[in-house]
Amino acid sequence: MKKITTLISAAVISASFSASAMAQDTLALVVSTLNNPFFVSMKEGAEKKAAELDYQLIVLDSQNDPSKELSNVEDLIVRGVKAILINPTDSDAVSNAIRAANQANIPVLTLDRGASRGEVMTHIASDNVAGGEMAGKFISAKIGKNAKVVQLEGIAGTSAARERGKGFMNAVKSENMDLLASQPADFDRTKGLNVMENLLASKPDTQAVFAQNDEMALGALRAVKASGKNIFIVGFDGTDDGIAAVKSGMLGATIAQQPALIGELGVESAVKVLKGESVAKNIPVPLMMVTK
Repeated sequence: MKKITTLISAAVISASFSASAMAQDTLALVVSTLNNPFFVSMKEGAEKKAAELDYQLIVLDSQNDPSKELSNVEDLIVRGVKAILINPTDSDAVSNAIRAANQANIPVLTLDRGASRGEVMTHIASDNVAGGEMAGKFISAKIGKNAKVVQLEGIAGTSAARERGKGFMNAVKSENMDLLASQPADFDRTKGLNVMENLLASKPDTQAVFAQNDEMALGALRAVKASGKNIFIVGFDGTDDGIAAVKSGMLGATIAQQPALIGELGVESAVKVLKGESVAKNIPVPLMMVTK
């Protein structure tokens, strides 16, 4: 009986040690939404790198809801994760979640979208301003400097929407394009379809569209095809669906980010922070234009 008791005690100690080790090796990724191929790719990149570096990774979906995002972060704080990677639903609203992690002394890293406030170890993203400008100049090169264009905007309040819009407006100004309308479609394919249908009715002389992500571009494409018009569309993100539409000649181009690489770099950077190594305040991820 004494031998059995000793074995049980040893097992309990071993289990406690394993749980402790797991807690020490646990990172978390809070994603704005997993109902978008771009962020699914980001998650997969993070999972791949975490497995490679022998870290546990918890992934939580905020479902584009800032209150859900805050609840996710609060849950992770209770669970004792060692670092939080977050792709914000909204650059302002995420500040409360980041401050909660700051108060718990858990390092935070932002991916793709930045945060307006709160202490962040590093921000990993593509240069959205440069990408928006790249899209605008490509449209001008294809259609002409006086091209009549519309813009489909992402979720208001996100750094990605602000920065991509800023870059595109820089190109509109420098290329003397005629911006007929700029309306939000919230990075969503169905909303992109609905907004584009309305714009086709109110702005029938539209020659080109810049959509701030591929999902909206693909929605706009459906509306354009149904109308029978010939309108040049450029998306952003370089998702699998977006690239396939470009290669088939349906979309004019997509400004390709590398979401999987953003996820990988996020995990790599978190591990460096936990090891006491320094990381840059901003880590840029290269963009490329995908054309047929």
